[in-house]
Amino acid sequence: MTFIDRAQVRTVAVIGAGTIGASWAALFLARGFSVVASDPRSDGAGHVRRFVDAAWPALRTLGLAPGADPGRLSFDPDPAAAAAGSDFVQESAIEDLALKQDLLRRIDAVLPVDRVIASSTSTFMPSLLQEGARAPGRILVGHPFNPPHLIPLVEVVGGKATDRAAVDWTVAFYDSIGKRAIRIEKEMQGHLVNRLQVAILREALHCLDQGVASAGDIDAAIAFGPGLRWAIMGPLMLGHLAGGDGGIAHFVDHLADAIDKAWDDLGRPNFTPELRRKFVAEVEAEARGRPMGELERWRDERLVAILAALRNANAL
Repeated sequence: MTFIDRAQVRTVAVIGAGTIGASWAALFLARGFSVVASDPRSDGAGHVRRFVDAAWPALRTLGLAPGADPGRLSFDPDPAAAAAGSDFVQESAIEDLALKQDLLRRIDAVLPVDRVIASSTSTFMPSLLQEGARAPGRILVGHPFNPPHLIPLVEVVGGKATDRAAVDWTVAFYDSIGKRAIRIEKEMQGHLVNRLQVAILREALHCLDQGVASAGDIDAAIAFGPGLRWAIMGPLMLGHLAGGDGGIAHFVDHLADAIDKAWDDLGRPNFTPELRRKFVAEVEAEARGRPMGELERWRDERLVAILAALRNANAL
C-alpha cells in the first residue's frame, strides 16, 4: 500500500482530546500542522484550547516549527467529520475496546485509504482495533508517554493486518516531528514500555509493603540514581558499561548467576486493602498537598530542562 507523502501532511485529526489527546494536539500545532480535535465532552473544545495555551510556553522554549500557531486549532464534536479531511489521525479516546473499535471503523469509513490511523492505546493490541475496518492495513498503535508534547518516545505497533509500509511511514513521520519512535515487532498486552514500568512498580510496591523504605525514598532511589542514567541509555547498554573492558560479555559471565538469584527473590505483592491505603497515604504525603496543576508544572519545567540538556549534548 502507498501512503501520502509525509511532506504533504498539513492537517492532523486528534480524536479524543482528553489529557493525552490535548497534549498530542499541542505537539502537532507546535510542529506547524493544522489540527482538528474532537471529543464528546460538552467542554471538549474549551479543554483542548486551555491545554494548548498552557503547554505553549514550554513548546516555545524547545523550539517551534515555521508556521506553528495555536490559532490553527479547530474543533468538531463529530469524530468522523473531524477526521474526514485530515492527512493523519491520532486517536486518543478512553481505554474502552468496543468504543475504540467503533470509533476507528467510523474514521476508517470516511478517510482516504492512503492516510494512516494511529491509536494512542496503552493496553489494546492493534489486531483487536482493526476488526471490521474497511482498510485495516493502515491501522496501528502509536502509543505516546505522558505528556506527549514533551516526552519524545512513542511505540509503533502493527497488528496482524497492518501493512509494513504503514509502520515504516508512521515511524518516519513521528521521527520527523521530533519524536523518538521505536518499533514493537510483536504484539503483546501493554506493548513494551508499560511492561517494563509495571515490573519496576511491582518491586517498588513490594518494598513499600515490606517496609523496606518510604514512598518518598523509593521514588528518590529511582529519580536520583538509575533514572539519571536511564535518561541517556537503557538497562541493556548499562550492562555493557558495567562490564568494564570486557563489556557485556564480561558482565554476563560475571553476574548472570547473581542476577538469577536476585530474580528469585523479587516480590509479587497483591493490592490488598492495607497496601492500597499505604500506597495512597504515602504518595499523598510525598506530594505535600501540592495541587495537581502545580505538580504538572513542576514536572514539565524539569522535563524541558532535561530535554534542553540532552539536545545540547547531541543526545537527542
